Amino acid sequence: MKIRRKRRKSEDEETSYWLSYSDMMAGLLLVFVLVISFTILQAKAQYEAKEEELAQQALIIFSQQEELTDKESQLEDQQSQLDEAQSLLEEQQGELDEAQSLLEEQQGELEEQKSAVEVLKELLANQEALLAEKEALVGEQQQALEEQQEQLDRIIGVKTDLIEALKTEFESTNLSVSVDSKTGAITLDSSILFESDEYDLSEAGQDFLVQFLPIYLNVLLSPEFSDYVSEIIIEGHTDTDGTYMHNLELSQQRALAVATFCLSDENDFLAPQTLASLRNIVTANGRSFSDPVYGPNGQIDMDASRRVEFKFRLNDEDMVQEMIDILSEDLTQGQETTD
Repeated sequence: MKIRRKRRKSEDEETSYWLSYSDMMAGLLLVFVLVISFTILQAKAQYEAKEEELAQQALIIFSQQEELTDKESQLEDQQSQLDEAQSLLEEQQGELDEAQSLLEEQQGELEEQKSAVEVLKELLANQEALLAEKEALVGEQQQALEEQQEQLDRIIGVKTDLIEALKTEFESTNLSVSVDSKTGAITLDSSILFESDEYDLSEAGQDFLVQFLPIYLNVLLSPEFSDYVSEIIIEGHTDTDGTYMHNLELSQQRALAVATFCLSDENDFLAPQTLASLRNIVTANGRSFSDPVYGPNGQIDMDASRRVEFKFRLNDEDMVQEMIDILSEDLTQGQETTD
């Protein structure tokens, strides 16, 4: 019994021990659970706080992201504006370079123009000097021209007076003589002097010359005109029948026949002094049919073409012709200069 009691007591003690142990473990478990619960609650609170903090940070980050996006957009706009400004700057730089190049070209042209102006100034000075020389030369030429004009007027006056004197002398005779009003040439019909196609003077021709020559030479070799007369020309002319050479020979022979009759030593109708003077100035030429006479209808007048002409030349006629040529050239040059 005692053994059972001891055994029961022991079992009760052991049970009580285990109960105490179990209570203690339950208490510890409760404390652990409480600690864990508190820890979980505290962790949850911290988690929620962290979540809230993260949410706030997310909002901040989102706001910053939007702000960054705006700034990036602004940066892109600014970059685009910068690119446009850079492009505009490059264009302006190109225009500036072109303007600089144009300025340099204009500067070069200006230098060339300055150089040209200097050259023109020098040319102008040379032209002014040349003009002064030309004015002086014109003055000299004007004076020479006036002297030449006086001489020309004198010579022309002499020729005019001589022609008028010839006309007056022959008008007072019964000789059929025509004096050219411009040249003073006297034309003698060939039929008066020669038979047809002959060159020997006929008796009628000789008689005519005996009457004609003293009157003619009385004028040309007079003191008034003798100093001016340099040559008396006897010219023979034919019509156009036959060859040129035949007519040339015939015209020369006729002119020579008249000259021979005038200058012959047997000549007794001219004074010796007149004959001597005539021999110094007379010449004889044959012209064949190179200078025919034309009638009013424009056809060659065969009878009038057969003739002998007495012409005279003054000492200064060559000079007069030269003066006329010079004056003509001066007038032409003056007109060209004026143009």
